[in-house]
Amino acid sequence: MTCVIGLVHNGDTYLGADSASVSEQDVLIRSDKKVFRKGPLLIGFTSSFRMGQLLRYSLAIPKQKVTDDFRYMATDFVDALRTCFKAGGYATTADNAEVGGVFIVGYKGKLYQMDSDYQVVTIEDDFIAVGSGSQIAYGALYADRSDKNPRQRVLTALKAAERYNIGVRGPFTIIKSHV
Repeated sequence: MTCVIGLVHNGDTYLGADSASVSEQDVLIRSDKKVFRKGPLLIGFTSSFRMGQLLRYSLAIPKQKVTDDFRYMATDFVDALRTCFKAGGYATTADNAEVGGVFIVGYKGKLYQMDSDYQVVTIEDDFIAVGSGSQIAYGALYADRSDKNPRQRVLTALKAAERYNIGVRGPFTIIKSHV
């Protein structure tokens, strides 16, 4: 249960997240953040704090050898991700398919959603959201697209998710990277 948001505005990438860790009826406010910088990437995770720890501390970001950023994310990056998750004991198998987790990557002014089956998702909008509060965040980001303050847009969407989703709680963290 969480809400992680990515937004691109004038070449800058913003990631924002809440601080909730939810298990059934229990909510803890975690001090370790769900959004962080890792080399040239901004990463914001949901699914598991263990997955987030592996992304932050163990993932070896591969050098980009191809010019197509999407191809790089779908091949070399995913290969490194799978290696990291296997070595860290996080990857599982379900129905004979390897399963990871869900997170957002900001890379070179674009947003990529990594799904649990390792597919890479991009969308036409300049924002993306994952977690239990994502649908509320999508609505807030869409309705608020005339606001020219990207940090405020992310904060408003996180506050909307907190207001209407039991699994989303502040404090909120917002980070920014420039291409």
